[in-house]
Amino acid sequence: MQYQTEEIFLQGKKVEKENKQLVEKLIRKKPKDLDEVTEKLHNEAFEQIDCMSCGNCCKTTSPIFYQKDIDRLSKHFKMKPGTFVEKYLHIDSDQDYVLNTAPCAFLNPDNSCSVYDIRPLACQTYPHTNRKKFFQLLRLSFNNTLICPAVQKVFEGLKKSYV
Repeated sequence: MQYQTEEIFLQGKKVEKENKQLVEKLIRKKPKDLDEVTEKLHNEAFEQIDCMSCGNCCKTTSPIFYQKDIDRLSKHFKMKPGTFVEKYLHIDSDQDYVLNTAPCAFLNPDNSCSVYDIRPLACQTYPHTNRKKFFQLLRLSFNNTLICPAVQKVFEGLKKSYV
């Protein structure tokens, strides 16, 4: 199944209110099994969804680039870290390095990543739904329901488990 950016966003918007309520409920209740439930839902979502059929995260948002990411990528491109930053990055309102443009400069037309083996840490761990202490990522993940169909599926499962 191919995913379209607009469709993903609209699907997320359709259930935005109930997803927001879910986040607030989970923050209040702090379920002890949230990591296990979320990881199971994450695995189920990625059994159905192939990121290569979507690529929306790379088309619409930027990861944070940490200094280690900048050093690794600049070495790969045989340029100085400062030159890499000048060419590809800027500092956002949170004082983080992010991409100058969307889609990502490293996204290939087939949704593959031209720097996959050395991609930024934020890309390696996206969409963060299988991370420990998922509780800390609830608000970020809520935002990602507008970007990623897998996160939408995880939230649908969380609603079934906790509402």
